[in-house]
Amino acid sequence: MNLLNADLHCHSVVSDGTLQPEMLAARAKANGVELWALTDHDEVDGQQRARDAALAQGLDYLSGTEISVSFAGVTVHIVGLGFDPADASLVDGLAATRGGRGERAHDMARELAKVGIHGAYDGALKYVGNPQLISRTHFARYIVETGKCADTSEVFRHYLAEGKPGFVPHKWASLGDAVRWITDAGGLAVIAHPGRYRFTPTEEYALFSEFVGHGGRGVEVITGSHGPSDFQKYADTALEFGLLASRGSDFHSPGESRADLGTLPDLPGQLTPVWAELQHRVQRAG
Repeated sequence: MNLLNADLHCHSVVSDGTLQPEMLAARAKANGVELWALTDHDEVDGQQRARDAALAQGLDYLSGTEISVSFAGVTVHIVGLGFDPADASLVDGLAATRGGRGERAHDMARELAKVGIHGAYDGALKYVGNPQLISRTHFARYIVETGKCADTSEVFRHYLAEGKPGFVPHKWASLGDAVRWITDAGGLAVIAHPGRYRFTPTEEYALFSEFVGHGGRGVEVITGSHGPSDFQKYADTALEFGLLASRGSDFHSPGESRADLGTLPDLPGQLTPVWAELQHRVQRAG
């Protein structure tokens, strides 16, 4: 079961990706994905389209989302898998989490104007599929368009990371709220790409401990922003905390993402994959 080509983390135009859900389903199928989930940020509006497109492609599907959480002053992402996308508490919670993005975007534009990047809000909007989900990624694409940076990674390094001129913090959901929304909707909560967070060992241990305490069940071990040392570290962490292991490219765009859909290494054999406990939630093709 660990050899299943599952890709359970990617984004469409419904949040900060550049492809429609239907295009992602086709790309996943073409790349050999066998089980797929669309996990747009703080949103489930693309789930029906993704599910229908996946099944039409002969591709098994799990519902998904990626919830932004504030923990120890850092934005952490929690992926939800296999939940009911119509669950009222989840839908309402995600709407509340999205609520502050517009004001934050205007603040970011004002800060960027101070360092000579003008018109950033309107520029970012050109790249937004859902205005409620305007994000740093959309600003990054506009700044690349202006020629000030060669790619979005450079934009984040110089302008949009914490401590840089265009960074504006936002208070997201609490860890407990995010896990509860997912779990109460019948799904399974997963810590996304833990290797990306700049936690001390003590802070990281606290994150995993609190996550498990709230009922969190999984961790992304194999993901686009992890290297081989991260694969081993978070395989060990999964075993230490008794967590299921997940796998997902975190694909956003053909020109930007570190990994394409379906191209990741297999999960280590000693781990139990998240899909082993979500079989009853998989939407089967044919």
